[in-house]
Amino acid sequence: MKFGSIALGAALVLSTSMPLMAGKADDTLNWATDKEVAVVDPFFSVTREMVIMGHMGWDGLVLFNNETGEFDPLLATDWEWKSNTVIEFDLRDDVVFHDGTTFDADDVVYTINFLADASNGVPAQSVVNWMKGATKLGQYKVRLELKEPFANAFAYLANEIMIMPDGFYDDAPVGPDGTRDLSAVTPTGTGPYKVADIKNGDYVHWDKNDDYFAGGPKGTPEIGHINFRAIKESNTQLAELMTGGLDWAWDVPKEQAERLEQTGRVTVFNEKTLRIAYLTFDVSGTSGEPFFTDQKVRQAFGYAINRDAIADQLVGRPAEVIHSACHPDQFACTQDVTKYDYDPEKAKALLAEAGYPDGFEFDFYGYRQREVAEAIIGDLSAVGIKAKLNWLQYSSLLERIQDGRAPVSFMTWGSSSIADVAAITSHFFMGGPDDPAKDPRTAEALARGDTSIDPEVRKEAYAEALGIIANEAYWLPLFSYAKYYAFSNDLEFTPTPDEIPRLYSATWK
Repeated sequence: MKFGSIALGAALVLSTSMPLMAGKADDTLNWATDKEVAVVDPFFSVTREMVIMGHMGWDGLVLFNNETGEFDPLLATDWEWKSNTVIEFDLRDDVVFHDGTTFDADDVVYTINFLADASNGVPAQSVVNWMKGATKLGQYKVRLELKEPFANAFAYLANEIMIMPDGFYDDAPVGPDGTRDLSAVTPTGTGPYKVADIKNGDYVHWDKNDDYFAGGPKGTPEIGHINFRAIKESNTQLAELMTGGLDWAWDVPKEQAERLEQTGRVTVFNEKTLRIAYLTFDVSGTSGEPFFTDQKVRQAFGYAINRDAIADQLVGRPAEVIHSACHPDQFACTQDVTKYDYDPEKAKALLAEAGYPDGFEFDFYGYRQREVAEAIIGDLSAVGIKAKLNWLQYSSLLERIQDGRAPVSFMTWGSSSIADVAAITSHFFMGGPDDPAKDPRTAEALARGDTSIDPEVRKEAYAEALGIIANEAYWLPLFSYAKYYAFSNDLEFTPTPDEIPRLYSATWK
């Protein structure tokens, strides 16, 4: 934190001696995060940055309205549930893709059937595996069939199922391992912005789509250009924000956000989100470090880490400690589970019972918020557990976790901004590649919850699964996130609690 304060202080001094060169002057909203975007595709890149850009460049059938809590028509104009597993949609007839082709039912059918086919390898299968397929009923009418009743169908249609042109992936070159090279395919959607230039892992430039259809819930784009850059150092981001190189940033560390706000040179917001932080353990021991196959060791981590202090001092309220593998604001996310309150002596006792009275050394992995990872390491060190920090890009870390090569990882999950347990617990504990435990008890309970449309049945099933996860300490839930935004005083922008910044609707003052 000391280094961050010094670096920010230097930026503040610099900003008083240089004129601001805000993006308003050339009608370009410049924004950055510390994460690379390797593939500009909303299905094959699961970073939050791509979620934001996914809504800029693509449209789904519907869009969630944060103010009303309802789903607004987007590419669809109307729909009707024909049964618990069949929905028929009427589509807009005035939409054009960025490449000039017209949108119709063929595009919807192609996209949904592509996603529903597991052999196509969409990484987040829980986002798409509830769909059986789609059928064309007319040029502007489609039928969507679900595999089973699914309470969150429209939530996923709104946040995740972006419509691609018919045949979009067919020409992607395939490597010897069968993997599609999506970087060789030009991103094409119907959204309010279209890709102008890409340097994979470095930047993505977007231009306003002047042909975007009128009268939709996303409105009409006003800012001419929105440019994203990957800037790994938070201090560099903030220095550019103060000197006019950037117009928008988020995930600003609490102390720095407070200092920025005091200057009056930028606007600062702190907004709660549906994102949570957690530790995931190598429960099976495949990483070669066997410590975490022992339930007592995993539980010891829960007692050793002062999660409340981290949430308060490093994240900022309204962040709060959580005890279940979900966000407290999500449907059916009970917190009535086994809790691990901060108690270093209890942690030491559990380690001794597990056969490690003097602690042990292990490899600890992370990809974001290094200051939080370092605070966790400090708390573990106090009870004799020595962590070697390994810092990776998200995609590399995810691959390592799924391959069973990461003993402990500090991770986060935003649930695709869906306020339902199915968007997180079911993703991680139903036996898929992200499941650290492969416990059939959690998989069975979650399946019961996911396939029922009865709220009470769902609550009971999810409570059972969450209780098992907490008791076994397959995860250590840490805290919910509040996110600091900092942006140019020239920019009109409103943060939302679903953690999907609507940059496409931002305007200049």
